[in-house]
This record gives sequence, C-alpha cells and structure tokens, in this order.
Amino acid sequence: MERLILSRHAESGANTVRRVNGSLGETVRLTATGREQARALGVALAGEPIGVCATSEFPRTIETADLALAGRDVPRLVLPDLNEIGFGAFEGLSLAEYREWANAHGSAEVGPGGAEPRAAAARRFARVFRELLAREEATVLVVTHALAIRYLLSGPSPYVEPVPLAEPHVYARAEAALLLEQLEAWLRSPTW
Repeated sequence: MERLILSRHAESGANTVRRVNGSLGETVRLTATGREQARALGVALAGEPIGVCATSEFPRTIETADLALAGRDVPRLVLPDLNEIGFGAFEGLSLAEYREWANAHGSAEVGPGGAEPRAAAARRFARVFRELLAREEATVLVVTHALAIRYLLSGPSPYVEPVPLAEPHVYARAEAALLLEQLEAWLRSPTW
C-alpha cells in the first residue's frame, strides 16, 4: 500500500438522535442526508485510483462505500476488526451516557452488559490497520467508524474528538505507518 484513505460512514439514523449502535443486531441505515454525503464522498474520491475498499460489517459503512464507489469496479473487503466498539448495556442509549461512563473508567475495563474495553477495541483496530498496510494495492480506502479512525489518528484517550462524517483523510504509507506505530506503542502500556 502506498496511500491510505480513511472515511467515517455518512450520517445514520443513530447519528441524528445521538444514540450509540455497536450491535449488528440493530440495522441502522443512512439517512437521506447521509446518502447525499456518501455520494459527495464519491465525488471527492473520483480521481483516486482506489485498489480496494475495506468496511466494517455494519450496514452504514457498507452503504456509504456502495454509494461513494457507485459505478466503479473496486473490490471490497468486509473486516470485522473495523466494527464499531461493543457498547453492552449502553446499546441504543445516548452517546452522552456512554461517554460519562467511559470518562470515569479505565481503558481495559469491561463495561456494563459486557461493553467492550476500549483497549481491546484499539488492539483489533491496530491489527486490521497493520494488515491493510501490507496490502498490495497502491491505494486502500477504509470506510469505518469514528473510534477506529480517531484511535489511529490521535491515539486512544478517554474522550474521543469527533470525526467528520463521510470526509476523506488521506495518508501516505509512511505517515500511516507512523500513526500505527504510535497506536501500537500505546497498546504495549495502555494508560488511563
């Protein structure tokens, strides 16, 4: 891989009501606005020679990729390690409720109802990004969730800065490798 393009999925029904969705049992689709955002992402990526597109298993990431790459013959990978974090008992509740708990607990702590520890999510994100960096295709597009992107770009922290919906973040291989190395270094001795 020579270039990594990251994009969060477009606006979903859960985004509009600020509810968390980390369960594949709940089908959360893009809104009309989200479908337009995904098409706009496609316009932004029109000149990019994308060799492969990886998404999580969630319908909102797959739908975003489908709309953004409409009319293009780009192979797809659906990778579970790109999935949203499991929210356990917070599933379907407000993002604010989950963040309140997350800000008060350590990164390795299992949350109520079996919520996935943030350190465990960071491990699988690092694993999948390492696999993607080893791909033969020159340009890899990844459509995933805010946490995976933010952990790669800024490293894990109790509070995750927002990631814009359906906007491309383009990194040369060396840049992406450095970001990944920083995430992997944090994982050797997770803090908070």
